[in-house]
Amino acid sequence: MPAEPPAISSSCFPLWREVNDVYIRSRFAGYYYLLTWALLWLTSAQPWQNLWVWGGGSVVLLTFFFLRNFSRPCKQQVAAQLQHWLRLQWTIILLHSLAWGLMLAGILYHPDIVASHFLVMLIVVVFSTALAFTYPMRMLPCALAILLVYLPSNVVKYQQGTSEIGESVALAIYLGYLGLFLYRWNREYRIGLKRELRLIQHSEELEELSRTDALTALGNRLQFNSLLPSWQANARRQNSPLSLILMDIDYFKQVNDRFGHSAGDLCLHAFAERMRQVFRRDSDVLMRVGGEEFAVLMPNTPLEQAVQLAEHFRNDLVCHPLQLHDQALPLTCSLGVGSYLPLSDDSTESFYKRIDDALYRAKANGRNRLELAE
Repeated sequence: MPAEPPAISSSCFPLWREVNDVYIRSRFAGYYYLLTWALLWLTSAQPWQNLWVWGGGSVVLLTFFFLRNFSRPCKQQVAAQLQHWLRLQWTIILLHSLAWGLMLAGILYHPDIVASHFLVMLIVVVFSTALAFTYPMRMLPCALAILLVYLPSNVVKYQQGTSEIGESVALAIYLGYLGLFLYRWNREYRIGLKRELRLIQHSEELEELSRTDALTALGNRLQFNSLLPSWQANARRQNSPLSLILMDIDYFKQVNDRFGHSAGDLCLHAFAERMRQVFRRDSDVLMRVGGEEFAVLMPNTPLEQAVQLAEHFRNDLVCHPLQLHDQALPLTCSLGVGSYLPLSDDSTESFYKRIDDALYRAKANGRNRLELAE
């Protein structure tokens, strides 16, 4: 799986991190199972007998090896797909643990196989510890996997009467000890995950602040300069309409001179709220791109619809003045409206300039009017 993508969101990060950790830690597990099985095979008293048992076990382990190595998570950061991959991977891990526990127990139980009981129990302890250390991200499934490896061999030894009291007590104590450490490792994993998540959230907050106008809470010039080229390229690629509205508050300097700059700030805030009331579609992006200049970027919107919404906003501002200190403040704005034309707008600058020129024509022709980009 590739390294962490820079654009991953905080909402998807915990799930992505768990998927990434499970995938990386599962990649080499199959090798250890195969090597350990080969060790048991070659150290048995008669390795060339009961080849069907050793060969069948090798086939089972090879099957799980390929399942774990070639079950790769999707590259897209989609929560539902990540959850599905995790459920599938944990199912494979649990089935692998069950098969491994039964295979080790089968070696002890099989009358024709003479293998070191000490080596088998050592392998049980080592693999149970490895499971706890490798997969602490989900405590209950990991605890179940440990039990599936740990219990079958111990049950066989108990039934055969080959387990001494001291050995049984030691194995039981170690199992409890392993459970405590699994709890601790799970807790440490969750704490580390929360720390990483806080860093990502903090980074997202800073990114949001850097792209948001503090006074109006609209997007700022940085966001505008970032979105316009990418959405223009998308409109060209998909042959979809893209419209842009530029608007400038008429005679805003007189508001500052008459009422003061604090009142001017309140006016800008109220103007932004009025924009939100008119341009309510989820796809519309509202931005403050200058002192009293605003913009509305409208993807998948033809020119006629953009003009209709822009004219509605202008009329609404005339008919319903802004309220400032419980006083009606008559305010108008000039607007320039245009749509992206692939044949003439060969760059972002040319597209923006056409609409900006229309805005200045609206101001030069008397203000409180809308002009279309040529």
